Amino acid sequence: CFMLSLISEPRARLAYVAAEGELKQPFKDELPTRQAQLSTLQDTEEFDVLVVGGGATGSGCALDAVTRNLKTALVERNDFSSGTSSRSTKLIHGGVRYLQKAIMKLDYEQYMMVKEALHERSNLLDIAPHLSAPLPIMLPVYKWWQLPYYWAGIKMYDLVAGGQCLKSSYVLSKSKALELFPMLKKDKLVGAIVYYDGQHNDARMNLAIALTAARHGAAIANYTEVVHLLKKTDAGTGKEKVCGARCRDVITGNEFDVRAKCVINATGPFTDSLRKMDDGKNTNICQPSAGVHIVIPGYYSPDNMGLLDPATSDGRVIFFLPWEKMTIAGTTDTPTDITAHPIPREEDINFILNEVRNYLSPDVEVRRGDVLAAWSGIRPLVTDPNSKDTQSICRNHIVNVSDSGLVTIAGGKWTTYRSMAEETLDAAVAAHRLGGGPSKTVGLVLEGGQDWSPTLYIRLVQDYGLENEVAQHLAATYGGKAFDVAKMARVTGKRWPIVGNRLVSEFPYIESEVQYAVKEYACTAIDVIARRTRLGFLNVQAADEALPRIVDIMGKMLDWSDKKRTEELEAAKKFLYLEMGYRSRSEQLTGTTEITLDTQEVAKYTNRFHKFDKDSKGFITTVDVQRVLQNISVQIDENALHEILNEVDLNKNGQVELNEFLQLMSAVKKGQVSDSRLAILMKTAEESLDLRGPVTVDRSGGGV
Repeated sequence: CFMLSLISEPRARLAYVAAEGELKQPFKDELPTRQAQLSTLQDTEEFDVLVVGGGATGSGCALDAVTRNLKTALVERNDFSSGTSSRSTKLIHGGVRYLQKAIMKLDYEQYMMVKEALHERSNLLDIAPHLSAPLPIMLPVYKWWQLPYYWAGIKMYDLVAGGQCLKSSYVLSKSKALELFPMLKKDKLVGAIVYYDGQHNDARMNLAIALTAARHGAAIANYTEVVHLLKKTDAGTGKEKVCGARCRDVITGNEFDVRAKCVINATGPFTDSLRKMDDGKNTNICQPSAGVHIVIPGYYSPDNMGLLDPATSDGRVIFFLPWEKMTIAGTTDTPTDITAHPIPREEDINFILNEVRNYLSPDVEVRRGDVLAAWSGIRPLVTDPNSKDTQSICRNHIVNVSDSGLVTIAGGKWTTYRSMAEETLDAAVAAHRLGGGPSKTVGLVLEGGQDWSPTLYIRLVQDYGLENEVAQHLAATYGGKAFDVAKMARVTGKRWPIVGNRLVSEFPYIESEVQYAVKEYACTAIDVIARRTRLGFLNVQAADEALPRIVDIMGKMLDWSDKKRTEELEAAKKFLYLEMGYRSRSEQLTGTTEITLDTQEVAKYTNRFHKFDKDSKGFITTVDVQRVLQNISVQIDENALHEILNEVDLNKNGQVELNEFLQLMSAVKKGQVSDSRLAILMKTAEESLDLRGPVTVDRSGGGV
């Protein structure tokens, strides 16, 4: 019966609404400022719905509510998408592994979960075409019997998607697989299967949902936390009912009440803290799990082909995907404590690297030093409080209405945020008799999607004189709103590009994006490097380099004092150090790093060191390096040179000793450190000196 329903299930068709024609957009041209939003929250006598939580689900609830013509408010104690929603695998997927379980166990609930996710995948790709796209994912096969087994499973995935199948999956021979994915391990490879899922920019997608809600009239405010819930006694039943929340502006400390007929708890991993505000006797339903991802250089994967490892050494699934011209690998799945600032563990980073090594050719050296960023996201797995067995993990999401009327939505996954929001609002409308009609969010195009086209970037290049790479980035990040960002870009003073000064040379992020970020409710430097741009997720060192300029631009716009600017810079550096893996990266070279060089290597590197340490002091400084660079006609800014030496100066005494240099070269040899600027600089300088030969006395300025 189950298999019959799999095959005969009709192809679902999205019932698109003519959204723009039916729905009001009071802020179509200009978004209200954050201050204006806070004023609305304080001055409105009563909202229909107050959503607590600005992640994907909370923002989705706000958008669903406001488009039902309900008076809607949303508060988020940090920034939109600052939690789990910005730390995902960046996939919009139905869940191949869930379908495998559904078929193996004849589990109809799992099957329906996959079917719903595939419907939502199709919708999300349609409503935010600038932020999302189909991505082919290769499943390499190393045993002949697995080929028909995996092929049947993937074909079933296509079949369940029906008319919403992105592209049909296909089988590849060994030679064709290696042609498309040349980094793949050749030994014992028999072929591969390629299927399609969606990929997106998760933090920007979350922001697009929240901004779309604001366009339609929702009062939304980040950095606004709930201090406690407001309650009143119901005249009919005599029971206490939730009627709003006492809120605090985290930036100013100002407190105020927001009253609402219905309060929705969409706080992800922090679900239980709000449930206990409602009733201190409530037991925990959230069982948090940490998922770590790493980012490595783009050359580890083809530009447009991902890889799925279906069975890792401990049974988990690892994805290996191109993203923003880098390669993202993850995820792990380990129990964790709930925290607003999860930190990636070194053992998880190494686990992912080891799994990547298992699938890549021995010719490709997978180095620990190539990890450019790493982060941990907390997945809020939940148990169902409505179930008799409260210990069993709910595989999907749960919607619960408490005795006092607090509506809680918890669990689920990124892909199904919209259907989860619809179900939550349906429950809220029924429990609180809100009216407003059915959900209108299927087919509702998100912020930036309305005027986007695949060739939009060409107009940006032609109309504004932006670099091609920058124009493509702006179009893929802001969609139709990219023109607003381009208009704010300053003239470079160069022949080309005409406008658009980059924040860092190797990434297409430009200074005007920082200005535009403030219009998108960015309040801190962290908001800009982590969620308005994705620089902190792509390369922690590049983000650190861009921070002073970001703080300078924001400081002028938001009138920050010198003290505030210093605080912002330090907070952002701490964020990169702890949450984005900078600490793990920097700890690869420490004062206790073991020197594992052989005798010849020690002699070679000691000789290189002494070419800089002409006076045999036992250490080198910026003066020594500058002297050698002048001999080979190379100029480097003194501040940059200080930074280069500081990376290797383990005891921070302003100089690099021979032992520190040998520790560096040993770490480079083991792959713990890569792209060391000092190591590359000294190697290049030595080669240039050797080519020139000894400098004659008359040319050196010596002699009598």
